[in-house]
Formats: sequence, structure tokens, C-alpha cells
Amino acid sequence: MNRTEPTEPAEPAEPAEPAEGTEPATVRLVLCDDHAVVRAGLRALLGSAPGIDVVGEADSGAEAVALAAKLVPDVVLMDLQLGDGMDGVEATRRITADSGGSVHVLVLTTYDTDADITRAIEAGATGYLLKAERPDELFTAIHSAAAGRTALSAPVAHRVMTRMRSPRPKLTVRELDILGQLARGLTNRDIAKALFLSEATVKTHLGRIYGKLGVDTRAGAMAVAKEQRLLPRRARRGSLTGLP
Repeated sequence: MNRTEPTEPAEPAEPAEPAEGTEPATVRLVLCDDHAVVRAGLRALLGSAPGIDVVGEADSGAEAVALAAKLVPDVVLMDLQLGDGMDGVEATRRITADSGGSVHVLVLTTYDTDADITRAIEAGATGYLLKAERPDELFTAIHSAAAGRTALSAPVAHRVMTRMRSPRPKLTVRELDILGQLARGLTNRDIAKALFLSEATVKTHLGRIYGKLGVDTRAGAMAVAKEQRLLPRRARRGSLTGLP
């Protein structure tokens, strides 16, 4: 009967090297929101998340641009509406341009209109999240953004897909007339006088315009109109100030 020789204990395995292209162990993040209470809440929330380090806070678009250049974080968590001055879209555009795309911007906002989503993505945002997201979804999106992967809230992804599959209806001649007056900053009453309509008719047309463009404000309608070149050339060159 053959006897087997005892074998030597196996050497402990060497720790595996991290695979190329994996997420960094810790994501360095800058917060940008003009509400101090919101920033404090986000900082506390993110402080409990593994692998996320908040390295700076900004309360304006200009400060976010400056901090991104100084700290070179992996991700800037960006609100869209930042009070007076530079908004989140313009800050996103500058950060991505100045960093050559090495600093990723993840939008975190309450706004989900087609115009807001389009402007942010065209400005270079890596992802677009709504503030109603669950914390774990926010953490996952931050890591995805740091790795350069697109991160979209489910409602935002749905809107993007719906828009791609179903192009918006074209505006009627009358709706284009009203949109042109809107670009001049006129009130409903002034538009009614200019086009010899009643204010109620103007409101009805505005509701239809908003529905077709996927927006719910005059500013949103103007943003989409400019993107899609729906305005007469003279109106595009004119002032868009004075919108309520």
C-alpha cells in the first residue's frame, strides 16, 4: 500500500492587484449648492458613505469653478439654480473645459424639464440626478461619475429616451408668434395687445407651448427655443431679460 508524503502548508496568497480601470478607493468631491442647510445635510450624508471624501464646498457657480481648479476633485456635485450670477450649467461648462474633462460634474437638482437636462448634458455633465433619490443611489452615482460613467436618475433617463423616440410636435404659426413675443420679455397682457388676442387665449397658447417643449416656465421655453432655433433671427438677437 503506497503512502503519500505529507505536503507543505500552502503559502498565503498575495493580495490581488486592483484591476485597471476600477474606481479609485476614495472619491474626492466638491459640493456646490447655494443653500447652506442643503450643503450641511449633504456633507453629513456623504460623510457616512464609504469611499467618498468631501474636500470642499461652494455656494456659487464662480466659487465652484475656482475650487475645481484649485483642488482638482474627482467629482463636483452641482446644483443647477445658484441664485444670482453664474448658474450650474455655465459652471459645469467651465469646469469640464478647464479640466479637460478630468473633473466630472454630477448634477443634483430638483429640476427635471427637458430643457434643464439638455443644457446640463450639453455643458458636459457626466450625470444628472434628482434630489429625491435614495442615499445609496446617490453614492453609486458619485462613484460612477468618478469613473467617467453616465449616471441618470430613472425619471431623467425615461425623459431622455422618450424624447429620442418621440420628437416634439412642431409649433403652430400662432404659437411661434407668441414665442417670439415672449422672447421680447412681454407680459401676457402686452402679448395679447401686440397680437390682438385676449389674455385668456394667450394663456391657453402658452400652456400648449410649454407642453410641446416639455417645460413649465418661460425661462425653460426660451432655453429650448434657443436650442432648437425656433425663434426668428431678430428675436434670437434680442434681449431675453425681464422674464417672470
